[in-house]
Amino acid sequence: MRTEAIDRVTLVFSLFDANGNGHLDPEDFELMASRVTAAAEGSGEGARARMSAAFQRYWETLEAELDADGDGRITLEEYRACVLAPERFSGTVREFAEALAALGDPDGDGAIERPLFTALMRAIGFAGPNIDALFDAFEPDGEDRIAVATWVAGIEDFYAPDKAGIPGDHLVGAAV
Repeated sequence: MRTEAIDRVTLVFSLFDANGNGHLDPEDFELMASRVTAAAEGSGEGARARMSAAFQRYWETLEAELDADGDGRITLEEYRACVLAPERFSGTVREFAEALAALGDPDGDGAIERPLFTALMRAIGFAGPNIDALFDAFEPDGEDRIAVATWVAGIEDFYAPDKAGIPGDHLVGAAV
């Protein structure tokens, strides 16, 4: 696993620990779902429900795959050891990515505008300068929009253990 992937995993763990108790549990994913769906200005109930369901599935997959001691919590060590196994998580990551991108495209035109992208990423917990660097790395069009497919692919790349030098690396550490 590449160092960049480990850094991305560590960051995601810290963000998903929404209640700050040092481990992941169902409450974290409920909190995160409520924050993200609240930031989804203009999105309909269907898209919000899909996002909430994706967070629920994400938790259920983590618990089933990573909760080695069966205590209903995922520690950083458990998370880091297995989460970047594409064969175990690709379906869950794809569902999550598609649901998040759908929230970013409430009018269904296939494009995500920077303000809503920023609001959703801030709701997850990413830092403003890093969000801007990521959006710019996705090469927005002349109207400052990115394609839904670009964001979905970017999220999937973020979870790939063999990827480095990807747009998602802008979310880790200081913005470049």
